[in-house]
Amino acid sequence: MARMQSRLRLVPFIALALVSCSQGHNQSLLQPSSSASTTSSMSMLTYHGGPLLTGPRSINIYLIWYGSFYLKDRTPITEFFASFTPPGEIKPPKEATVPTWWSTILSYKDRAGNPVSGTVKLAKQLGDPGYSLGKNIKRRQIADYVKNKIDRKLLPSDPRGVYLFLTSKNVVVERFCMSSCGFHSSIMTLGKKRVVYAHVGDPSIQCPGLCSWPYAVPAYGPPGPALVAPNGVGTDGIIINIATILAAAATNPFKSGYFQGDALAPAEIVTACPGIFGPGAYPGYPGDLKVDAMSKASYNVHGINGRKFLLPAIWDLVHSNCKVVA
Repeated sequence: MARMQSRLRLVPFIALALVSCSQGHNQSLLQPSSSASTTSSMSMLTYHGGPLLTGPRSINIYLIWYGSFYLKDRTPITEFFASFTPPGEIKPPKEATVPTWWSTILSYKDRAGNPVSGTVKLAKQLGDPGYSLGKNIKRRQIADYVKNKIDRKLLPSDPRGVYLFLTSKNVVVERFCMSSCGFHSSIMTLGKKRVVYAHVGDPSIQCPGLCSWPYAVPAYGPPGPALVAPNGVGTDGIIINIATILAAAATNPFKSGYFQGDALAPAEIVTACPGIFGPGAYPGYPGDLKVDAMSKASYNVHGINGRKFLLPAIWDLVHSNCKVVA
């Protein structure tokens, strides 16, 4: 493992908070990074008795590409999801992988003792390159858009799924880059099934220093050097935020699962460990990461086809600390 030479001075603010007007969970920008290296001041995340996205089947991702995405940006994202259930062994075999990162979530169980599903699968993709909602979108429009696709049977009604609405870099979404890097919530379909939907946007133009950190210079405070992104600043920002939202949606899909604190501003499974990506993390420094010898890109897990990703720490229920992959 290579130690990065730089120590960034400021971490962007990332935490999950419940926004009452939308009743959805935000990956918010309102809470500064934890000062812990791999632990948190929280004793635990509290289980509130509600359903989780449990196994044995996979969590199905229904991916909606809203706007214009280049192939070079789409491919790392689809390969991130494919890395949950790789067709063969990810090389090198002794290094941390996407399934290694997700394995911490298996300790989260529902009232009946059923753990969160051990796999994630990209089940279906839809595209909307024509910007049918325009380029300035309210959160309520995203909920209605997803519900419309399900009610018209363009997407299945899947209570075990996550309907992920990804917006391109030229789309402005309500509160994105102002108070959040993404959010998850739920809607009721015509079939009376409650399903989870989520939004993550491309921050490469609007707020890279907030939603693509540590791959961009921090938006506030003394500037520090940005790390080299393995897949592109905007794309890796999207993947980090997808990982954060996906972990939260799996363990707190209907606002009655695992979270800590006020229900209107909860800390969830990843944002209980804000700004932590590797061992030795502290405010403004993401931790000791691996560095690719050729590209100099920083990362902490391997995926399929030689992909490298940076995924955030997860609150470990078993050891009551922020667990990083290393």
